[in-house]
Amino acid sequence: MKIVVAITGASGSIYAKQLLAQLALFPEVEVGIVMSKNAPDVWRQEIGEEMLFSPRFKVYDRSDYFAPFASGSAKYMQMVIVPCSMGTLGRIAQGISDDLTTRAADVILKERRKLICVIRDTPLNLIHIENMRTVTIAGGIIMPAAPSFYSRPTSFEELADTVVQRILDQLGLDTKAYRWGE
Repeated sequence: MKIVVAITGASGSIYAKQLLAQLALFPEVEVGIVMSKNAPDVWRQEIGEEMLFSPRFKVYDRSDYFAPFASGSAKYMQMVIVPCSMGTLGRIAQGISDDLTTRAADVILKERRKLICVIRDTPLNLIHIENMRTVTIAGGIIMPAAPSFYSRPTSFEELADTVVQRILDQLGLDTKAYRWGE
């Protein structure tokens, strides 16, 4: 399975960090990573450390249009943008492929594959809502980073994992997660 993970400069770096840690547990999953210009700065501000990823994951420059997932023929079947800024969502909704993240999202949508946009902004204005509607109609999944408390998380990581588990479910990856009613 091939998955693109895009990290934007929106607040919520912990979701990307926790997702990539979970994806590293699946040896059959190939992960390509792309980051926005601001993502490393926000990561350092929020997490307090530099971005470190599994050596199995390949990181691509945001302007590298020769990255495999810039084309539908590479068969990357799923993409997660986590966190997904409203600017990135807006460019995707309008078909503006001005960097590798938005180009990859365009490819995923045109190929009728799975695009998951983990938005974190609040409150939302009508432009945000319309962009979410447009991306949804185009086949994307809008997943607000809205953590749950059923499992009684006791740390920021456990709280973030309540969102990450939902992302993994959408990707079809089975994990030992808290399940309502079990």
